[in-house]
Parts: sequence; C-alpha cells; structure tokens
Amino acid sequence: MQSFQYSKLQLYALFILRVFIGWYFLYEGLAKLLTPNWSAYGYLIDSKGVFAPLFVQLAGNAALLDVVNIINAWGLTLVGLSLILGLFTKIGYFSAIFFMLMFYLSHPPLLHAEHILPREGSYLWIDKNLIMLASTVVLVLFPTSGIIGLDSLLVRKRKS
Repeated sequence: MQSFQYSKLQLYALFILRVFIGWYFLYEGLAKLLTPNWSAYGYLIDSKGVFAPLFVQLAGNAALLDVVNIINAWGLTLVGLSLILGLFTKIGYFSAIFFMLMFYLSHPPLLHAEHILPREGSYLWIDKNLIMLASTVVLVLFPTSGIIGLDSLLVRKRKS
C-alpha cells in the first residue's frame, strides 16, 4: 500500500469527502430498501442517450429487473457503509464509480432530452453523477482509510 503524507487539513478534507459520498450512497440504498415495492423500472425505462436501449431492455426483462433492483438497493447501501466506515474501501470506491457511471450513462445530461422523471436542472454534459464519479476518483488517488478508517486495522494486521 502506498504511503501518503497529508497535512491534517488535507487528511480531514479527504476524510469528510469520503464520508459525504458514503452518506449519499447509504441514504440512497436505504431509501430503496425501506420503500415497499421499490423498483428501478421507472428510472431505466426513462433512459436517454446512446445506451438507452440497454437500460430499457433491463427494465423490460422481469428477471433482470429483479437482479438490478437487488444490486442497486443493496449495492448502494454497502458502498455507503464501506466509505463511511473506511472498510474495504478499494471495493467500495470502484463499486461507487461503477454505479455513478451507470447512472450517468442511463441519464446523460443532454440538451433537449425530455425525461418522464423530474430532473434537478438543465445540465450540459456534467451533472451530479459525473461530479460524484470524479470525486470518488480523487479518493482512489488519495486514500485515507488506511489512516482514518477501519482499513487501518487491516493494514496493521497485515504488517504484524
């Protein structure tokens, strides 16, 4: 594992970013788990852009949709816990990047794309999904869980 020397301010800023992103994932996952009969169907069927046929096809297949629903709800929850606790963060980071990439590709911020579901605003190419993805890449490049997080316990065990 690569060792980084951070100032306290840098370390705390990266830690806070990790926890904030973790909270976002945890909340989104729990909201889905705790909502009876939640389904990704509406989100998938509303897909736009070049990858829309893939996402619409997922929505149209009941068996695949069930798998997507489980992966989405539980995956978001587990990614959130991973990042907040700083445990198994490499898996958490790359899972977060995967989710954000899928969300971005399913609903790319294109001009004049009309969605059934309400959007948060009118963006051109860059939206919250891409910003979250880029922020997570920053955390991959500047890890903190080996210093502040349960991963630090795993690092210590490996060294002894």
